[in-house]
Amino acid sequence: MLVKDFKRDFYDAIQHQRVLVLVAFDVDALCASKILQYLLQCDHIVYTIVPVSGCEDLERAFVENSEGIQHVVMINCGATIDVVEVLQPDDNICFYICDSHRPVDIHNMYNVIQVKLLMKPEDLTEVPSYDEVFRDDESEESGEESDSSESRKKRRRFDDEAILKRQDRRKWEENRNKVLFDYTKFTSYATSASLIMFEIAWKMSKDTNHLVWLAVIGVTDQYVHFKTPRDKYMEAVIALQSHVSRHNHRVDGADNVLSINCLRIAFDEELQLLLYRHWSLFESLCHSLSTACKFKVWTLKGQKRLHEFLAEMGMPLIQCKQQFGAMDASLRTGVKAMMQEHIAKYGLTMQDIVVPSFTAQCGYKTRLSATDVVLACVAVLEAVDRNKLPSDNFLSAQDILSSYHTEAIDKAIQLAKRQLTALVTQVQTFLDMHQIISAGPFLYVFVNEGTVDMKYFSQPQCLTRLARFTLEAHCALSRSKRATSLPLVLGTPLLADLGATLVIGIPPLSTDDERKNFFGKAFEQAAVSTSSRIRQDNFDSHIIEMKTEDRSKFFDALISLLQ
Repeated sequence: MLVKDFKRDFYDAIQHQRVLVLVAFDVDALCASKILQYLLQCDHIVYTIVPVSGCEDLERAFVENSEGIQHVVMINCGATIDVVEVLQPDDNICFYICDSHRPVDIHNMYNVIQVKLLMKPEDLTEVPSYDEVFRDDESEESGEESDSSESRKKRRRFDDEAILKRQDRRKWEENRNKVLFDYTKFTSYATSASLIMFEIAWKMSKDTNHLVWLAVIGVTDQYVHFKTPRDKYMEAVIALQSHVSRHNHRVDGADNVLSINCLRIAFDEELQLLLYRHWSLFESLCHSLSTACKFKVWTLKGQKRLHEFLAEMGMPLIQCKQQFGAMDASLRTGVKAMMQEHIAKYGLTMQDIVVPSFTAQCGYKTRLSATDVVLACVAVLEAVDRNKLPSDNFLSAQDILSSYHTEAIDKAIQLAKRQLTALVTQVQTFLDMHQIISAGPFLYVFVNEGTVDMKYFSQPQCLTRLARFTLEAHCALSRSKRATSLPLVLGTPLLADLGATLVIGIPPLSTDDERKNFFGKAFEQAAVSTSSRIRQDNFDSHIIEMKTEDRSKFFDALISLLQ
């Protein structure tokens, strides 16, 4: 059931009892959990936060932590499954689901007692009506039978009515299957969980500047990982801009000036160059999606065009290849204006170079953009270290968000740079070896076993960025007009299971304004038709684990299905 009054039906309801918070392994969920954690601490509500990486982990976490619990908050998990059916909770347990994944399971929508949805009504469109998917048949009682002619007439009439009822039910079930298929065939994302949680804090007058920054990071995470189109991202940015202005307003006068050590958030058009403040300008240009694909930096001709672009801007190469903070101040401060002046000649648009975003600065420390923090947090969340558990990574990422400890953030940014370097190197390998193959209705490519940086790609969010970078790079090089209308399926060996492959499917670039993904349903149907052994454990159904030996028959079925 959709919650209309978040304060009354959610926050007031969980007061005075211990709350179990189940959080997915993504930055948006991490930020939302930090906001909720702050609210719970304000009112001295006892809570337990447990990170969960998939559906099996969700079930295990619930079983291990549900004793004595009446309220369970699920952040970016739980919406797409029937939580009551899967988790089998006691009757007194209530689930509050704040999840950006769509579509929401139909049982969660119409469960009035045990499931409460913390979502915006405008994000729940095209939901089937109750009568289309649920039917309450009246129980039919058969009276005492006799052999009289009257009873035989009644029985015949009853048999005719039963036949009509069965026909009617069969038609209703056929329509129900069609309606449910149409409802679930595409997966997408709605308003970020962190923005929902921030709005709850704001309506209760408990919002702070730090909570605004967490909401900014959560919204940016959706944009960085291609979960939301640019226009929807812009709506969220505009909504947050007023809060940023309110909390960072400065008035002349000694009594109104905040300490220099306070967090200061600024809104501006930010360069879409990844980690450029912590890298060299040249490296950032080569590792950012839009500029790398437009210049085709993996070719000699592309490198030459990039050098020409920098020369035309009046940026010496020796300056561009050193740390951004060490560049001449005049060049450093004017780089955005110079880029905007010369992009048209090189096929770039304003949207390729700049995006409205936010930066934060604490004291005299290096300014951080929201994208920088997202990449740093993802790098820590998905770090592969045999000596660390996933929960340890979760806590480390929380530390980055809760403090501005320069050393921890610097380490995370260095790790993010290594991930980006590995990603771009892998894309160049795909292109140089001509490994991206057209299967007809889609493109596919696989990371080779034994690849040095394979450990990075066995994580879902890094794999998502690799798939998108690969598709855009292929479309930039391809001479085929069909390239932008073809989706991509990418697979990589799974570190945790030597005989398994992690597979992701992403939609074509031509449908970029919608960001709807059909691969979740397609993977499921291809696996059923071929008895392939797959595991759809991820909260994103378009990411699956598959036995490597079933790959051939699975892809044959997928090709015939999508033709």
